[in-house]
Amino acid sequence: MSDVFQQQKLHDLLFINTWMSKWNGLVAGFTTRLGGFSEEPFLSNNMGLHVDDNEQHVIRNRQQLCQHLSFPFESFTCAQQVHSNKVQVVTYKERGRGRLSAQDAIQDTDGIITNESNILLTSFYADCVPLLFVDPIKKVVALAHAGWKGTVEAIAKQTIDLMQAQYQCEAQSIYAAIGPSIGQCCYEVDKRVIDAVHVLWDKEQLPKHLLETCIRPINELKALINLKEINRQIMIKAGILSSNIEISKLCTGCSTDLFFSHRIEGGKTGRMASFIGWQERT
Repeated sequence: MSDVFQQQKLHDLLFINTWMSKWNGLVAGFTTRLGGFSEEPFLSNNMGLHVDDNEQHVIRNRQQLCQHLSFPFESFTCAQQVHSNKVQVVTYKERGRGRLSAQDAIQDTDGIITNESNILLTSFYADCVPLLFVDPIKKVVALAHAGWKGTVEAIAKQTIDLMQAQYQCEAQSIYAAIGPSIGQCCYEVDKRVIDAVHVLWDKEQLPKHLLETCIRPINELKALINLKEINRQIMIKAGILSSNIEISKLCTGCSTDLFFSHRIEGGKTGRMASFIGWQERT
């Protein structure tokens, strides 16, 4: 597989090997739909507790992920995703929230950030865009869940801003990755979304000449949207070097053999997880 996320066939996981080979102790990547315990229509490695899957199957899938990554299950930490641009700091006090129940997750939040080791930040997807961040100097990691609403509300910028405000990270030192998600080839939207992208472009003062690459009109009311590139442009505007941004070419809509796709599978499907964390420092 030629992609920023390199597949490890043994456990059906995708890793950002370029990061993990440079920074000892960092674990960062993405699950696939393969190799788990869930049954149809969540076959088989569903990580989401909010999609009416058997809870015990999901918990086993999460426990297996932690075992593969050499993290204790108590480190598995997640937020209740609501398609917002809210980002919260995770300390050891919040460690493990959401691992056993959706009600216990960090509430009303789509981005989480920490500078503590032995916390595995996780977030869940079935077409939306997973954003991963690391500052290897400050040892800060972050995740953000960017559906179209979070994207146009610039959750990528909110995450970068909080890394800077909370941990004094410098934007030029932050690395970002945009994971497997629905591609422009499969993501048709209506005028409401098109208009929201235009508002974002003006508000963030993004390069005008790039707007047409992110919105490919079908007719006056519909277009194909490139969520990955929109998030990349937000990151660059926020100060991350373009050379520090990895972007996956994989489309969840085109590859339902490997990924869950909410859109292609009619809404009844599982969720992959993105994950990032520093293993316990010795």
